[in-house]
This record gives sequence, structure tokens and C-alpha cells, in this order.
Amino acid sequence: MANARNAAASKQFPEIHFVHSSDHSKSAMAKARNAAAASSSPSSSPYSSSASDGEILRSLHRLARDLSAAEAPAPFLETVFAAISRRAKLLAAVFDDLLRCGRLPRSASLCLREVLLVLQRFKGVVADCSARSRMRLLLQADEVAARVRELQHDLATLLDLLPVPELGLADDVVDLLALASRQCRRSSPAADAAEHELKASVLALIQEVEREIVPERERLEGILEEVGINDPACCSDEIETLEREIGDRVAERWTSAMIALVGLLRYAKCVLFTAATPRPVDSKIDLDDDDAEPPSPPPDFRCPISLDLMRDPVVSASGQTYDRESITRWFGSGKSTCPKTGQVLTNLEIVPNKALKNLISRWCRENGVAAMEGSEPSKPQPAPVVTANKAALEAARMTASFLVKKLSVSFSPAAANRVVHEIRQLARSGNDTRAFIGEAGAVPLLVPLLLHSSGGDADTQLNAVTALLNLSILDANKKRIMHAEGAVEALCHVMGSGGGATWRAKENAAATVLSLASVHSYRRRLGRNARVVGRVVELVRTGPSSTKKDALAALLCLSGERENVGRLVEAGAAEVAVSAIGEEETAVAVLASLAKRGGAEAIVGIDGAVVRLVAELRRGTEWSRECAAAALVLLCRRIGDAVVAQVMSVSGVEWAIWELMATGTERARRKAASLGRACRRWAAKVAAAEQTTECPTTSDVTTTAITAA
Repeated sequence: MANARNAAASKQFPEIHFVHSSDHSKSAMAKARNAAAASSSPSSSPYSSSASDGEILRSLHRLARDLSAAEAPAPFLETVFAAISRRAKLLAAVFDDLLRCGRLPRSASLCLREVLLVLQRFKGVVADCSARSRMRLLLQADEVAARVRELQHDLATLLDLLPVPELGLADDVVDLLALASRQCRRSSPAADAAEHELKASVLALIQEVEREIVPERERLEGILEEVGINDPACCSDEIETLEREIGDRVAERWTSAMIALVGLLRYAKCVLFTAATPRPVDSKIDLDDDDAEPPSPPPDFRCPISLDLMRDPVVSASGQTYDRESITRWFGSGKSTCPKTGQVLTNLEIVPNKALKNLISRWCRENGVAAMEGSEPSKPQPAPVVTANKAALEAARMTASFLVKKLSVSFSPAAANRVVHEIRQLARSGNDTRAFIGEAGAVPLLVPLLLHSSGGDADTQLNAVTALLNLSILDANKKRIMHAEGAVEALCHVMGSGGGATWRAKENAAATVLSLASVHSYRRRLGRNARVVGRVVELVRTGPSSTKKDALAALLCLSGERENVGRLVEAGAAEVAVSAIGEEETAVAVLASLAKRGGAEAIVGIDGAVVRLVAELRRGTEWSRECAAAALVLLCRRIGDAVVAQVMSVSGVEWAIWELMATGTERARRKAASLGRACRRWAAKVAAAEQTTECPTTSDVTTTAITAA
């Protein structure tokens, strides 16, 4: 049974290796020798057999002090951690006295090395508990208590085996050692009973929610207080930690309960903490300065390929980190090298860099950057790792209903802002939740808030437009937004609010247009609206980099409908796209789309457009080079030799075409080959014309001779 328990513990705590205790001194000492011999590098680790007794004692003293200062990560574990701290304080006093001794007897040295390993495992349990969510700790409290009891029993056995008479310790130190051994053998049934009662209350609450019973506020507040969740920031952190643990599948047995608890905590956060001011995620951006750009991300957060903030960082076989989309496109073009180091990769597998993604997410929240928040809703969502269960869905439905009802009766702007902020956050959590929010009637209540952009209302406007963006990911909500009275005009108001709306709000309004335009019928309707087209074009012309990127994406989507192209060209879409070449790769894609559907003449009429496209063919990203080749081929076909002549007048264009044919994506190679053929045909025509000029025909010679006679 002990072996089975330790095997299970090793799976739960992979960094902790438990010691099997024994009542026989010879077995225990043999185990100590084996553990000491099996430890890591003999020259660098205090656990090695060659480490001096002084190093072992100093490590023991340091570990005991660390454990004595350990704080319980949750109130229901205070009894367990207090016991660990008391034992550690007693041992710290013993080790402090031993440090003054000379060389230790061999049997004592071996025993203390094993004690060191046990204390290190204690520290591992403490660190593991501190990294877990409180709710997961509660669900697994029995297992944690069992691990602690087992380690205490191992420690007590080793302390009993320690040859105390040979150490020459003072009597009071010997008493401390005996007291530590006795305490390690004790258990606390009262603490276990309290944990079981709290755990049963939480599981009962989940079952009630599953049966569509709304939890009582006082009861919910009392349970969260016992768990240690007593403010909105703590509740948000708990939700994020739980979601990460669910995604990592760290506790398969409790996954269903953890999913339900995420929904329950979201409901509790709204019911208990909505009165609290939301965290100022956008406070670092000057709301009154339209020229203020979002803060620049740290270099380590940028993809080495695209130089943009990484949305989904992954690690390649070379150990370098890239954004998933960029490195996938790199490998898809036929390359098998590391873009940063040039190293030939043994395989093309990529592994998610979850630690970096968490750091980027935290930076985005602290600096008001929306890169990790569904800013490209038209792209398909990856399938969730787990499916929400009945309790989680009912909790989400209750939360959505509560927030929408509260928004409908919020007369204070500050109160409305707090509720809208929670709706915005809730709308990020999945399509089921987005459906619940939409069904509860949130869209008609959010639309009027887009029209407020002065003073403190700028925060409300930003939260409202971002909530609509997150809701628009669901097709049913796209319909609700398009049919809501004044919704499209309100989005235009945000994109054109020169005096009040922040660039973040304008950017998210453009992203909402992009999301809505992903539906064919809505794309036509939005394209017929001159204000929508004009506002989006103006954002490309005047906006900062992140805003310009979303506005160009919206233009690209709108240009996918042929009947929209004329209005886009009239509004200046071609001019702003040409001016953005080199800054945003989407600009070249917009030009290719316009050229394909009737905008070729307008593009050619822009001074320097062809030259800039050829330059992008040489120096752009993989996608922009592909789009530049496609745009040039379309212009050559639609306009003819005049465009080919401009292409051929650019120095080095032949080399750029050949390089793209050799290294580009499959589509880029096809387009480069077509462009190359067009250039060769033009060159052949020019050569033939020159030859005709230099070599006159027979009739011309005869005519000349007659004239001379």
C-alpha cells in the first residue's frame, strides 16, 4: 500500500521523490547511503556523497529556516503549514548547534544526508502548494495532508535513528530533537475534519448550481472567505490559475469540478465584487491624447520573424521562440532552418511556450494592450481542451443574466462602467458564455454606451466596444449587433471620435467591423455605408501601428466583395494602402484584392505604387512578398505593358522574381513565375521593336532608292 501511495504521489508531484520509512535501523541507514550516492553532481551539490559535513549542515540549517517561514497558501491549510513551521524551527535550533561541532560520525553524517533529502521534499510540497489554485488545493487537500504526514513519519524515523550520544549535544538541544520527533508523529484530526466540511460545502454548491439553484449571497461569500478569496483581484487570479491548470490537465480526477468552479467564481466575482473598481488595464494610455500610441512591447515578447507581439509563442527544435502563425508559415514555405540562427532543424515540431504566454498576457493586462484578447475574431477558434459541464454552463448563464439585469438599472456612469467591464471579461471565456450574454439582451444596452467618449466615459466606451468585439465572435451575436438600432452608426462614431475616443477604442471598433464583415451579407451592407468605409480608411491614414493593422484587415475583408471596391477606391483605400506598404503586410494584400476586383487603374494611377510593390517583393515578409507578386501580376494583366515597363525599370527586379520562385510559398512561386513570363514577353517585344528600327525592310529600301533617283 505504501508503494502504491508513493507511486500516485510521484505522478501528482513529479519533482518530489518520497522516502519509504522503515523501523529497522540497518534498512534505514542503507537507504540513506543509497540516496546520498544516487544524488547529483558530486562537486556541486550538497546532496552528493563528496559534500563535506559542513556543507550538509549549512544546507540543513538553511532549509529549516526556509520551512519555518513558509506561509499557508490558503486559510484551510494554516494548521498543516503551522505544524511544518514549528517542526522546522526546532530543527533549525538543532542544526545551528551542530554547526559548532567538529567532524560528524559517519553514521550521523549518512543519516543527516537523508534528513536533508526529506526536508528538500518538504520544501517541494510547500512550493507546489503555493503554485496551485486555492480551489484545487481544497479538492486535493486529503492528498496534500497524506504527503505531509508521510514525510513527517519519514523525518521522525530518521531523527530516531540519529546517534545523538555521539554528537555531544547539550541537554536542551537533545530535548528539542526529541520534541521534534514526537511532534512529527502526531496528526490533527480536527484540521482534517474542517477541510472535509469545507470541501463538502463547495461540492454541494456545485450540485445546486447544476440544478439551476441560484446560490445565496451570504453562503457564497462565507465559503470564499474560508477558501481565502476575498477581493476581485484575488478572484481573477484564482480563475486564471484554474483555467491554466484545466488546460494543462494537472488533475484529471477533479477536472469536472474545476471547470464548474471557474464558472462559479465568475458568478461570485460579479455578485460579490462588482462594486469594486475594475483593474485599470488601460490606465497607462493617455485617454485624452489621440496621438498616444500603445506602449511598445519588450523585445523578448516580439516574434523574430514578424517583429510583432507574439499571440501564441511556441518553441522550435533550435530552442528559439516564435509566434505560431509566423513559424508555421515559415515551415509551410518549404524551409527547414531556424529563422533566427540559420540552424538546420532535425524536426519541424513546435512546443507551446506557456510560461512566456502567461508573461505576455500579464504585460498586456498591465499596459492596456489587446493582443491576447480576441482582436482577430474572424479567425476560427481552436477547439477547447475540455468541454464545459452542466454546472459551469448554468453558472455562466446566471452570471450573464445578473450582469445584463444590473446594467439595465445602472444609472451611475461609474456603476455602468464596472458592469460593462465584467461583461467584457466574461465575453472572452467562450462561445457558450457569449451566447448567454447575447440572449440576455446585452447588445441593445451596450450600443448607447459607444456614443459617450468624454471625460470618464472614455473608459466606459472602451469597455463597451471591446465587449461588442468579443461578443461578435459568435455568429448569432453578429446578427444581434447588425440588427440593433444604431449599432453600425455607433461604431462609426467611435472610429471617428477625434476628441474623446482612445486609439484602443477606435482599434477595437475597426476589429468589430472586421468581425461583422466576415458574414457575406453583412459585408455588402457595411460596404454600402459610406461612413463605415470612410472611417476605416481614415484610421489607416492617421492611426498608430496597432490601429492601422486592424483597420487594414477590415479593408481587406470589405474588398472581398466586388461591389464594394468602387466605394473603397473613392474613399482613398488604395492610397492609404500604398502609403502603408513596408509598415503593415496587410496593406499589400489589400492592394492585391482591389486589383483583382476592378481597382487596378486606381492603383496604377498612384505615384510610386508599382515601385513600392516591387520593393516589397524584395524586402517584405513571406506573406507580403506573396501578395506583392499577386498584385503585380494582376496589374500587368489588367493594364498591360505600361505596368510591366514600370516593373522592369526597377533595379534588381529579375533577381527578386527568381528568389521568390526559389524560396517563396507555393502560391508565391506561381505568381512569381507568371510575373517572370510577363516580363520576358515584354522584353521580347521591346527587343523586336528595336530590331525593326535598326534593320529597315526591302520595301523601305526600294522607296528610298526611288526617291533618290
